[in-house]
Amino acid sequence: MVNSKQHSGKPSVRQRAEAVAAEPLKIRASTPYDFKGRNLTAYGGLFPVGTMLEKLGFRQLVEENLTIKRRTRVMPAYEFVLAMVLAFYIGFSRLNHLQFLKSEPMLTGILKVQNLPPQSTFWRFLASLQLSAAGQILRIQQALRQRVWEAANIQLKEVTIDTDTTVHTLFGHQMGGRKSFNPKNPGKKSYQPILTFLAETREYISGGLHNGDRHTGAQITRHLKGVFAALPLGIETIKARADAGFYCAAAVQTYERAGVQFIIVAHKAGRLLDALKAAEWKKSRDPEADGECDLLYQPKAWSKAYRHIALRYKQAPKSDKQLPLIDTLEYRYRVFITNMEGPVTELAEFYDGRAGAENLIKESNNDAGLAAYPSARWDMNCNHFQLAMMAYNLNCWLIVFNREEEAKVKTLHHTMLSTTRLKSVFVAARIHCHAGLVGISYSDHYAEKGLFQRLMERLRAVARSGSRLAPVIPIALRC
Repeated sequence: MVNSKQHSGKPSVRQRAEAVAAEPLKIRASTPYDFKGRNLTAYGGLFPVGTMLEKLGFRQLVEENLTIKRRTRVMPAYEFVLAMVLAFYIGFSRLNHLQFLKSEPMLTGILKVQNLPPQSTFWRFLASLQLSAAGQILRIQQALRQRVWEAANIQLKEVTIDTDTTVHTLFGHQMGGRKSFNPKNPGKKSYQPILTFLAETREYISGGLHNGDRHTGAQITRHLKGVFAALPLGIETIKARADAGFYCAAAVQTYERAGVQFIIVAHKAGRLLDALKAAEWKKSRDPEADGECDLLYQPKAWSKAYRHIALRYKQAPKSDKQLPLIDTLEYRYRVFITNMEGPVTELAEFYDGRAGAENLIKESNNDAGLAAYPSARWDMNCNHFQLAMMAYNLNCWLIVFNREEEAKVKTLHHTMLSTTRLKSVFVAARIHCHAGLVGISYSDHYAEKGLFQRLMERLRAVARSGSRLAPVIPIALRC
């Protein structure tokens, strides 16, 4: 027998009070305002940065490595360094900009001071650092990098280093300025610093300020040796990419002695052009290329011949690729010297990845304040260079700490420092103190609060396990 009530009866509904919809805030021209809010900050995103540096032992590294003969009174030397690095990180690239952060509660809270000293005090501190401080700051970054790789569980056996130079036009009378190669401002004095980045994590490895003259073989050799020494432990294979400015016997021999696989753009030379014309050309797998060749060529005054690979293109190619190398009436050539094995097209595509280093240099110049030299003195500008690049590296290290557990090198996306500021640094917060305990309150509308909490949990979990830092991410980052 069918129960008709079972199918036709309406289900009972649980009686409850309806939720009251919150009314939107209505701000008008007549809305009252005051200046009674205390300990409000627009840079709440500095909290993870301060946590990371504290857990990695930044203060100890500065006190052990940085030599300062002049005694500081207002703040310890460590706090001066930290204040400048954090100011660069949030976008205040010049020392006179520090006046806008004088009473910023988040920054002064991390530094544990009431107020920042005036600009002249920071300038005198930077002037008190000797030229050797630039190398000491590099060693601090090297130690921090090793600790970041341990704590963030980065286990890369093979890395790629990209070396490049840039031009900083000078508009004053800075020491070391030269009238040299300056495509954007011909005839003006400039610096030509050299920088090396790690392609996998986009970290700045090593570099330094250089006058406007072209780099010599000895200077390139000294730079490359510093790069190899600054790499983290555990790396077995190193691949290197560089432009035509490093096409010299000194660079090639330095790579060979260190067991590095390299590919470098070859210089335009008449003897090389004759060798290319006489070489055997084959059809290339690059659809835009007219042909490719593989030959042994010994540049003049070099001790032996090296493998050179080349691609040639018909004149006026319809391509976005950079083809500035060797130009004739009939063809344009892309020529590389390398000790790597593999087809010509694959090696050329591998070299094309070096274009990312140019974007990183642009980010360093525009976002980290690399080109905002504070003085006419050479030593001050050299030390400012390394402090700005340390601020750049802070962004890279936070990215690897906040990566997804299953991320690989190919899926590890780099977030520019300017974007990081908008998403994670310029965060409104309130710092409160109750019963002697200091706390920070963020808005419940913060869109990235899930990622923020995950990052803070990982950073707070950083701890030493024996002689190393224990990894806070269970799955290692590999290729």
